[in-house]
Amino acid sequence: MNAARLAVAICCLLGASSVAVAQQSKLPTIGVLSLDFPDNPSCVDGVRRGLEDLGYVEGRTHVLELRWARDRADLLPSLASDLVRLNVDVIVSASAPAAAVVKEATSSIPIVLASSFYPVEAGIIKSLAHPGGNVTGVTHFTPELMMKRVQLLKELLPKATRVAVLRAPGRLQDLVVRDMDTAARQLGVELQPIEVRSADDVSPAFDRAVHGRAQALMSTQGPFFWRLRAQIAQLALKHRLPTVSGEPTSAEAGALLFYGPDVLEGCLRAARYVDRILKGAKPADLPVEQPTKIYLVMNAKTAKALGVRIPQSLLLRADRVIE
Repeated sequence: MNAARLAVAICCLLGASSVAVAQQSKLPTIGVLSLDFPDNPSCVDGVRRGLEDLGYVEGRTHVLELRWARDRADLLPSLASDLVRLNVDVIVSASAPAAAVVKEATSSIPIVLASSFYPVEAGIIKSLAHPGGNVTGVTHFTPELMMKRVQLLKELLPKATRVAVLRAPGRLQDLVVRDMDTAARQLGVELQPIEVRSADDVSPAFDRAVHGRAQALMSTQGPFFWRLRAQIAQLALKHRLPTVSGEPTSAEAGALLFYGPDVLEGCLRAARYVDRILKGAKPADLPVEQPTKIYLVMNAKTAKALGVRIPQSLLLRADRVIE
């Protein structure tokens, strides 16, 4: 190839590249902020699948800007600010701790909650029916859900009068304990909240629960307890404490009972909000959805090891019994 032809070829290649970049830049950009590690995408995968189900093809119909905090909540503000600087078209909060951070970072870019709890109490939205502002999406955990877990524990263990509750620090955790305590008092149960800040605190927390004569154990809610679900289940079995959990797959990890929504379903539903916003809908006009299905999973193997007889009424209502 002579010099002239080479120059023409290079120009054509550069031109094609420029066109591709220009086309790419016109695609809607969806920012996603998650507390997880990239190798544990969980909710991010759900959002992706939800978009695919709606006909979206990454790189052709939209661009994803993913930001991972790698289990460091202190990184969330800078990652959220980065998405705001990029001026993305919509931001998906794929971890509950990210919701308030994203809300603080922008009041103009639409925000979709894919994993959140107590968004009204946290000041993220005005109400579920009329969220107002630039935030809408899905909430997974409600006061009624927390209270129902206490009721199920009492149904499982009618003689229980003292229950330890593992809780993380923070105002939202205070609200969870408040709602659990409301149900507990009505059922004649005394709660023993025990704060844990790291994985190293969990074993000593069990020692405190046993010393306080707890007859069962619960935890509040959040990524912290999801990551520690296997450790908590093992320690509960060791100390012979029946455990009720709201963390997904906790019963599979050994907890006696799981009661809660499938978080992945909420992340799939969040994609519908993204779709509607990209088509012109305003977040303030889109009511926040609560879980459409709550699952009850029992671990019969754990019950046998603890010497707990699962009432027939619970077995009949269970979506799954792990043998």
